[in-house]
Amino acid sequence: MKSYFQKTILMIGLLLSVIATAQPTTSSQTFEAAINVPIGGETWGHSIKPIGNGIYVFRWWVYRSFFVITDEGVIAADPINPKAAKLMQAEIRKRTDKPVKYVVYSHNHHDHISGGTVFQKEGARYVGHSNLLKELKDHPSPAIPMPDITFDKSYTLTLGGRTLKLEYFGPNHGNSLVVMRFPQEKILFVVDIVTPRRVAFRNMPDFWPDEWVRTLKELEQLDIDYVIAAHGPETQPAIDPASVITEQREYIEDLMLSVKTAMDNGIHSPDKLRQTIKLPKYEHWRSYDKWLPMNVERIWAYYHMGW
Repeated sequence: MKSYFQKTILMIGLLLSVIATAQPTTSSQTFEAAINVPIGGETWGHSIKPIGNGIYVFRWWVYRSFFVITDEGVIAADPINPKAAKLMQAEIRKRTDKPVKYVVYSHNHHDHISGGTVFQKEGARYVGHSNLLKELKDHPSPAIPMPDITFDKSYTLTLGGRTLKLEYFGPNHGNSLVVMRFPQEKILFVVDIVTPRRVAFRNMPDFWPDEWVRTLKELEQLDIDYVIAAHGPETQPAIDPASVITEQREYIEDLMLSVKTAMDNGIHSPDKLRQTIKLPKYEHWRSYDKWLPMNVERIWAYYHMGW
């Protein structure tokens, strides 16, 4: 009898072990698995990468966005442009017949938010920062529907039991940029102010260097583990660890310190600064050779002109 009882306990233990082994991977494991895995696809094409919990990262060329499928519909971020928006819509339709209920704009720059009209027939509502209204009125586009929902500091979007928190950190890249955060998954979608393993874009158009650093410091305090960045080629992963925020801040700080030190030592010609300033710590980053000189000249303008 005792032997029978022991065998029964052993069988139950083995069964529970098999069941535990067969459980699907957790969201955290799914997110971790996506880190360092290229998003893939053709350079000038598009690709899609599920990263867990119904969240999909969408790539068109070097632009990134996302959509999340819920039981009640879809939330989509930046539609990029009409061509990209149609491709995103087609990818959504492959996965669900539920409509896109919300399209969230990250900021005013047309290269990220054009193409919103593609989702109008689905009854989508458009969300963005309140400063976006004036900017779009000053620079309208027929491909960009005006926001239906605006906010000043933060806005919580809920749909189908999912939560997306939108947060504004003041001027940094323009004056309407918001970050989008999945608080449960601890994922942040951030546009332009964090581009992993790449120096700043050309001459930093519409960037405020000091406010950029301030914002990055504030983002570092958020309860997040992962970052979806809005730029990156097909060879880069769809999702990165949150440490890329710190890496971006350190690059801007190192750049500013190097330019300021050189100017304090008597180099005031922007042409000479472009030739002199080198940041070997970042020479493996994308566009280092082409764009570092332009980054340097932008920081020269910040110190020389107060702009």
